[in-house]
Amino acid sequence: MGKSCISNNPKRIVTVQSPFLGHLFALDIKPIGSTSQLGVEQEELTAKYLSNKTFLGNKTVGIEHIGRTRSPNLEKLLQLKPDLILAWDQASTIYPLLSQISPTVVVSSSYITPNWKENFNFIAKVLKKEAAAQQALNHYYQRIEKLKIALGDRYKGKTISVGGGSNLMFTYAKNSFIGTILDDIGLQRPNPQNVITRNGGIYNISEEKLEEVDGDVFFFLGFSNGDKEAFEKLQQKPLWKKLKLAQQRQVYFVDGFTWVGGNLLAADAVLDDLEKYLVNTP
Repeated sequence: MGKSCISNNPKRIVTVQSPFLGHLFALDIKPIGSTSQLGVEQEELTAKYLSNKTFLGNKTVGIEHIGRTRSPNLEKLLQLKPDLILAWDQASTIYPLLSQISPTVVVSSSYITPNWKENFNFIAKVLKKEAAAQQALNHYYQRIEKLKIALGDRYKGKTISVGGGSNLMFTYAKNSFIGTILDDIGLQRPNPQNVITRNGGIYNISEEKLEEVDGDVFFFLGFSNGDKEAFEKLQQKPLWKKLKLAQQRQVYFVDGFTWVGGNLLAADAVLDDLEKYLVNTP
């Protein structure tokens, strides 16, 4: 897409992909602007969109909302006068425009290619924050080891299933964001989910194929209040009641934005959930 000349210490950074926010916060960097989540109809970054992303808390206060990830407001972006733009690799059509506004670095999408740790290290290298990145990753792996000890053999031979959508339309493969976290912990997945897919997702699961989400423990990712209502209705259907997970009664509704967050802050919040439900819940 071209080359950009980046200043030694950029101060006015804008992200055109929401998972990059968590990467920057983990490096103790606050961008001046950001787009909002794909598929989320929100107007204000702090008031609505990020209120769903609880793992970011109040860190987003003061960050300017510059529109949607696929269609950022270029006029507003120009007014911010950034000295660096972090864009995702699906922004090829607008890269020439972005690079005219400010030096633009393209990072692989955490949704299309779920290599969130590599993305984090890449961004840290661009910003010359490698030491801070290593410290943040060390914290993540320390939490992983503590969780392994707390779990012991409790889930040996058991499978952890993950799915979401208003009608349970998709689940997450081994190479998804949540898949890599579960893999780091050493937790097993159901066979249909223990695969590698192009973007870490398995989509269009029909009601007749509910066995693809069956397991000993099930985490349902909700992205709206409607998802929770739809999930409650799903659990009343005869096919659902035949599943092993319905008998085990370890079914948990969790925040979808967090569980697909694609960054270290989201990973830390996911570990909180796993500790809450797998360790501290009787």
